[in-house]
Amino acid sequence: MARSDIRFHSAGIEIAAHLYVPDIPGTPAPVPFPALVVGHPGTGVKEQTSGTYARLMAERGFVALAFDAAHQGESGGQPRGLEDPAQRVEDFKAAVSYLATREEVDAGRIGLLGICASGGYSLAAAGSDRRVRAVATVSTADPSRQFRLGADGGQDPAVFRALLDEAARARTAAARGEDPGVMTMFPRTAEEARVLGGEHGVEGFEYYCTSRGEHERSAKFLAWESIDRLAGYDPFFAVGLIGPRPVLQVVGERSVTAWMAVEAHQRATGPKEIHWIKGAGHVDLYDKPACIDPAVDRLTAYFTHHLSGVTD
Repeated sequence: MARSDIRFHSAGIEIAAHLYVPDIPGTPAPVPFPALVVGHPGTGVKEQTSGTYARLMAERGFVALAFDAAHQGESGGQPRGLEDPAQRVEDFKAAVSYLATREEVDAGRIGLLGICASGGYSLAAAGSDRRVRAVATVSTADPSRQFRLGADGGQDPAVFRALLDEAARARTAAARGEDPGVMTMFPRTAEEARVLGGEHGVEGFEYYCTSRGEHERSAKFLAWESIDRLAGYDPFFAVGLIGPRPVLQVVGERSVTAWMAVEAHQRATGPKEIHWIKGAGHVDLYDKPACIDPAVDRLTAYFTHHLSGVTD
């Protein structure tokens, strides 16, 4: 398996990515492989969990492309830290276009794999891009729902109204030439994370803010205008358009965000499955081998079948 640094463009923005290509000893010429676009969680980068899944899927015979979303990581785009849902969907489609040009890739056998926030975006991209043969998600999340309703779906509406007020303030400040500031995603300590976000908050802190998963280009903040861009967006709107193509969602049975996967599942019109990982929480599926290994096993079987080149 070989990894290379590549670049492509998404709506005029340069996207940085890692391309993982399977290695078959003794093969005299490139073999057209099935391929996957792998998207990272919100505020994540390709060197974290999306890169882990891309590498593991490449080891199982898939070309896999893990990319940094526009405005994040090594990709271009201003302001930094912007979570623009429409752009995030476009990034997936641009990645499909890039893969379709590679001689190692069978352009008729491309799938999407979205993790956390990219789970929601990959469903939207698959629904509106018929080049995608199959889509799978891990720890499905929709940032729009999470900000509006909370990770568990039970957030006081006043919380999101306050965020919208701050986003409005930031836009006015920017118009005046002032620093609009950013929305910090994590507190200073795990204890503060528990108070603010319960066990889900602690899970995120332990991955993004400690040596477990921290990366220098994982910004851990959002540009304030992300909030009002997310406010009216619903990445699940296109789930019904995916059928008759299949949808697989891999979800930890302890995940507080599992209700989002269930909602997406209910909207799907084609072959669909929620595959539960015993004992796993949302973030456990980012990096813990005991959780990732069975997830990758199911993903491998799913994509092997649906990207086989045989029409279902």
